[in-house]
Amino acid sequence: MGCSASMYAVGKRKKTSIPEVVVYVPSMRIPAQSDLQKPLRGLILQDLVDRLACLRNQIVLVAEDTGGSAVAELRRALEEYLPLLIGLTKKEHGLEGLVEFKWKNLEDGRLENSVANSWFELLSVIHMIAMLNLSEANSLMIPKDHSGSGIRVVSSDCKRDSVDLLLKASGCLVFCVREIMAHLPPDIKKKFSEDFQDGVLEAISIQALGQGTEIQLGLAVGSQKASLSVKRRLACEQLIYFGQAHHCLSESSNTNNMHGKKHLCFIKWKFLEAKAAAYYYHGLILDKGTEPACHVTAVCCFLAADGLLSESKKACLTFCLTAPVTRSPPLWGAMKHLHQKIPEVAARKSQMYGYLLEEEKALQAPPDLPDFQLSLAPDDYILPEIDSAWDRNKWEIQSQPLKEHPKDSEDETETE
Repeated sequence: MGCSASMYAVGKRKKTSIPEVVVYVPSMRIPAQSDLQKPLRGLILQDLVDRLACLRNQIVLVAEDTGGSAVAELRRALEEYLPLLIGLTKKEHGLEGLVEFKWKNLEDGRLENSVANSWFELLSVIHMIAMLNLSEANSLMIPKDHSGSGIRVVSSDCKRDSVDLLLKASGCLVFCVREIMAHLPPDIKKKFSEDFQDGVLEAISIQALGQGTEIQLGLAVGSQKASLSVKRRLACEQLIYFGQAHHCLSESSNTNNMHGKKHLCFIKWKFLEAKAAAYYYHGLILDKGTEPACHVTAVCCFLAADGLLSESKKACLTFCLTAPVTRSPPLWGAMKHLHQKIPEVAARKSQMYGYLLEEEKALQAPPDLPDFQLSLAPDDYILPEIDSAWDRNKWEIQSQPLKEHPKDSEDETETE
């Protein structure tokens, strides 16, 4: 994507429906118009300034005109912008704090941040790439029904592609926390919006891994080759991921605002679903034992799963109704199967082994779930190489006579 005129008509986008959520995408931030020309004039080659400004403006236009839906085009533009932007962060260039970069909320157009620091711009760009990956993963998991049957089928390829995108998003956010935040002084961080806190970024990164595991569990449920042990492991791993994400988010102050509250509601919903699945599969494995105690413990697992499933339904409704209002998708993946199986198995097994429960005098508490080493990890995000124009800029600027450098003001005259 180059610097040609935008093909979109500004201001014609309208939201006509309530969005549907499979993969949670936090409120997206997009760049707002910022002046790069004036602060950089005469310090770097004009061609370099023009390219920086042009690409950034193009991102602004496409994001505004499409509501962020032109994912592929936006990603290409951001990736083209990054090698040029990296030059502004180099200490030897001395340009870190010259440009005031502005970013706004895509949904309401509200200006969220205005920070004179190129590391902040780098942070915002990579964060936006992560959000685009999450958005694309969500789109892949919500196919359009072209058959008119009302039945939507997500192909295995789409599910695997979604997992890849979730891992990429997670890697981008890990890079933001570990590699970029260290370059930003505390007084700059204080200016950040709440969704840029370390805990929030970490929560989204871990949550992406949890959702990747959720999709993998759905694939395992649909596979005849996947054993009960594999399904239990995936459900337990999903539970661990969402538990970690909940801890990170609840420790931050982001839960005080609208989007933070909705985000926390989503994680609680997914945590309860994962715990219900984990107890169900754990119960199936325990029920294969021959001792009466095995059956009693298995029934406790099934009853716990049934109770957690009921809680998850309430949590889903709470999430959907929490502003901004969203629609939950039809049941899919493992939960489509488990919403039918858990109540059925819990009722049947508790009736079958009711006499054992009576002999135990009191209903046992469900056992501890097994602990597993987590399988999914974020993809490593690697910054692109700095644009070669910065090398050309160095020697061409140095070779210019001093008198050829433009003054701060064209109207300024020297007086004695």
